[in-house]
Amino acid sequence: MNWKAIFVVYKKELKDQLRDRRTIISTIVIPTVVMPLIMFGFGTVMTKIIRQAKDEGTSVMVVNAAGAPELVKALKADTKFRVMAESPDVKQRIADKKIRVALELPKDFDAAIARGETPKVGVLFYDGEIKSGIGAREVESFLQKYRTSILDQRLKERGLPPEFTKPFELARKNVAPPEKVGGATIGGIIPYLIIILCFSGAMYPAMDLTAGEKERGTMETLMCSPTARINIVFGKFLTVLTASVATIVFSMTSMAVTATLGGKVFLGGSGMAAAASNKAQEVSVMPSFDPAGFIGVFAMVAPVAILFAALLLTVSLFAKSYKEAQSYAGPMILLAIIPAVFGMLPGMELSAKTALIPILNLSLVCKEMLSGTWNWNYIALIFGSSCLYAVVALVACVKMFNREDVMFRA
Repeated sequence: MNWKAIFVVYKKELKDQLRDRRTIISTIVIPTVVMPLIMFGFGTVMTKIIRQAKDEGTSVMVVNAAGAPELVKALKADTKFRVMAESPDVKQRIADKKIRVALELPKDFDAAIARGETPKVGVLFYDGEIKSGIGAREVESFLQKYRTSILDQRLKERGLPPEFTKPFELARKNVAPPEKVGGATIGGIIPYLIIILCFSGAMYPAMDLTAGEKERGTMETLMCSPTARINIVFGKFLTVLTASVATIVFSMTSMAVTATLGGKVFLGGSGMAAAASNKAQEVSVMPSFDPAGFIGVFAMVAPVAILFAALLLTVSLFAKSYKEAQSYAGPMILLAIIPAVFGMLPGMELSAKTALIPILNLSLVCKEMLSGTWNWNYIALIFGSSCLYAVVALVACVKMFNREDVMFRA
């Protein structure tokens, strides 16, 4: 192995890749321009829809309104609600989005309350429809306040203090550090994104440097050069690895900037403005991570990036054309996605067995490191096994490059 020759091949291949429009688009343009635009566009649309839904007010129909004049009067006095005329086809009107929500009351609602009974109230809404869901939550909040006012009135009539119905106060207190909450909340998504970016960043250069060169007829010229094939293999491999790492760096930097700016823009202008206006509350809205966790994540991703680069080079080497390489490498992304998805499932924990499963072990350990949990035994086992898999893939790649029937398959 001659590192000087490897660097010459690497430099040549890197220049070629930087001239390739497809590589530039997949490595730089999409992570730094397209993805932020998509995230901002999605956030803008969602913010506009939610704000519009809140500003419109909730259209609510009261079934058997004649038996609950006091409740209907309180509803009409609340500016959040628009009480609609009663109609027999209430469910159909909710399904047709003519009203957001309906209150299903017994015919003698007010009379039953006056008798001290406990009438049942149904809140009808359309699950999955955003506006209907928002309306249902607002109606439930209103009913809780209405129920409390009735209860206070009953206590007052009997000369009892409001504390009579509250033998104790209940308060939920979070004991988890902010970085553990952030890691547990979306810590599973970050490794998933990194794995996908790592694979997709290596895929197009790997196909271009093998099948693409065969198709253009430049592979034979390269093979005739005086340098050994192992130097050529490592030069190409380092080029693919560089593209993969560059895609991760550009994407994660872009996402961090977009999330920071997006959080300020959308939280400041949405219905959560009250929470965003307070700095202390803003900190609680934005998830926190252990900073050392990010360093650990990138360290653990390194052998997996080598594994992906070597595997994609090997598989693409069997193809005679770029199109054929796409048909080989495309389905391989499922092999990367499925274990990463399993890592996000609740109940999937890091153990000695899962630490040996490629991709899944990376997803699980990254989630733990981002939440500030450092199981050094498992980290060492995962890093060692990932390095072993990467070395095996790299050796297989070198062997395939040395096989004439693979390099010049007819």
